[in-house]
Parts: sequence; C-alpha cells; structure tokens
Amino acid sequence: MNTVEQNNQDRSAELLDQVKQALADRTALRIVGGDSKAFLGKAVQGQALSLAGHEGVVDYDPAELVVTVRAGTSLKTLEAVLNEQGQCLPFEPPVFDGRATVGGATACGLSGPRRPWVGALRDYVLGCRLISGMGTHMRFGGQVMKNVAGYDVSRLMVGAQGCLGVITEVSFKVLPRPRRRAARVLEVAQQDVAGLLRQWRDQSRPVTGAAWQDGRLHLRLEGGDSSVQLAQEQIGGEELDLTYWDDLCEQRLDFFKQAGNLWRIAVPVDAPVQSWPGEVLLDWGGTQLWLKSEAPAELIHEQARALQGYARCWSGPDAGNDELPAALLQWHQRLKQQLDPAHIFNPGRLFRSAESTCKHN
Repeated sequence: MNTVEQNNQDRSAELLDQVKQALADRTALRIVGGDSKAFLGKAVQGQALSLAGHEGVVDYDPAELVVTVRAGTSLKTLEAVLNEQGQCLPFEPPVFDGRATVGGATACGLSGPRRPWVGALRDYVLGCRLISGMGTHMRFGGQVMKNVAGYDVSRLMVGAQGCLGVITEVSFKVLPRPRRRAARVLEVAQQDVAGLLRQWRDQSRPVTGAAWQDGRLHLRLEGGDSSVQLAQEQIGGEELDLTYWDDLCEQRLDFFKQAGNLWRIAVPVDAPVQSWPGEVLLDWGGTQLWLKSEAPAELIHEQARALQGYARCWSGPDAGNDELPAALLQWHQRLKQQLDPAHIFNPGRLFRSAESTCKHN
C-alpha cells in the first residue's frame, strides 16, 4: 500500500472515530467540504467534521465510463483527470472558484445548464460510501446501473445537504466530451421560447443549453461537427462566446451581481409566462427561473405555488428562511429518523429538528 492510500485509510478511520465520539457525547456535527455552498439552507451550529485531506481517485475505468472518487476531492481535480481521457461530468456541477468538492456537490445536488437535456447529478450517481448516524461505514450501490430493493440510499444522499450521513466516496457514470461546441444568441420574446425549443427538439437540433434574459435567447449546441454546423446555419442569430455558459453555471454574470435577494424558482415546463417582481433570468429552457428581487418573500412563494412551482431564496438577506412543503418535510423527517436517529449530522440545515438533543458546540 502506498503512502497516499494509507493516509486516506487513516483519514477514513479518523472521520469514523469522530462520528462515534459525537454519538457518545451527543454532539452535533457540521459537515464541511470546501465550504463553497455554506450559504445554502439554514446555518448549522455544531462541531466541524472536515473532509479535507480525504481525496483522490479510487478507481477509474474510462472504457466503462465509471469513476470512483473520495468525497474531499475538488471537482476541478476530478474534471482534470476526466479531461485527459476526453470525458466529463455531463451534469456540469458548479466549481465555485475551485473550492467545491465531490462530496459537497453530491450532497447539494446542483446541476448546470445541461440538466434538461442530459439529466441531473442524481441520475449519474452509481453508488457511494457513507458514515451513518449509527457510527458505521457503509457502502451502497456499486459501479454499474442496476435496480435495487428498498431505499436507493446513494441517490437519497443527493440534495440531502449532509443531513443523512457523511459521504466519503462517490461512484459516477461519466460521458465523452462533445466533439464540437458552439453558442448563439438571438432576439426572442419570452412567450416564444418554449415553442422554439420544442421545434428544435423535434428537428433533433443538438441544444444543450437555453437561457433567456431581456429579450435575448442564449443557446448552446454540442455534438458532432456536422450536426452543430447545420444547427448554427438553420437557427441563425449571432455568435456567442462559450464562456457565457461557465459564467451562468458559476453565477458570475452581471445579473447575479445586482442588489436584492436571489431566488431560484422551479416551475413546470408548461407554466404560463407572467411578470415577476424583479429582474428575471430563465435557465433550463424556462423551467428554472432566477429572480433578483426585494419583494416580500411570501409574495414570491405565493406566485410560485400558483404555478405549481417552488421558490427558494438562494442568497441575500432572506436566505435560509424557506420551509419545505409539508409532504416533502414529512418524508425528510422520516428518512432522518431512519439514517440519523440521534440527529447529529447538520441538524436544522434543511428543516428545524425539534427532536435533536445534541449539544451545538
């Protein structure tokens, strides 16, 4: 066994020991990766459990399109490894200035502009290892796609924000990088966006990004040389720098720098176009709406509910005050009780945990 492997095994043992000690002492733990998404959810009070140093690729088989990596590994490091083999994480998780880690990306479940066309991060998780709320190091899933009975625990970790366990390893399905990429921008009214996207879908145009703001539709095209070239000629518009998509994914566009709360609003694909109290940027072909607004939170929640959608204050003064819908809250609480009965992992991050008796050091 080489030194790096020994160090990672030692680090896994240290993490497990820290969880067992927290269980014995009834101490809450605040799980920390790169801390790049600490703004998501409610503030957590607890002893830091850091995944720093628990990093590296465990196994990578480019021929099988599968990689297994430790949770403390930075996304930039993983993407560099995949890029050497002409492969990528197709769901485009934001790297947040290089600080984001594999474990944090999985726990928060964030996907980039390709999400409607290739699927979400959850769809590419094949398995994981995690430290449970019972103080055991467990493995779920594997390195192949298969159906399993009971909870698909590895995918339950996606979006749970560390409330159900400490992710230590993740296995992902990866895909080849597109051979050719291009981007266009054209003048389009908001009410015409959905119809155009349906038309291009029916024509098999290789669209993998569609964002609308201030009357301009930004498109990304990815695929083979001939299909991308033909799509550019038929769609028209002006050439757009491909860096736009990185800036959108990483929230570096000028839109995100405006004053006010930043809201992330999910709406059905057939939701009617309507006015919102603030500046709007549509992503995911219109199903993810970013809103910069100083309007009262209840007004925005009410408007989202009327569309059968869901609003979450992403950042700003009102961030962290959102409550889960009643049915979703009930399921989260049940899962929490099964996987973390002592409520030591990130208590209160997703919802207030009245059952927790842990000390918040």
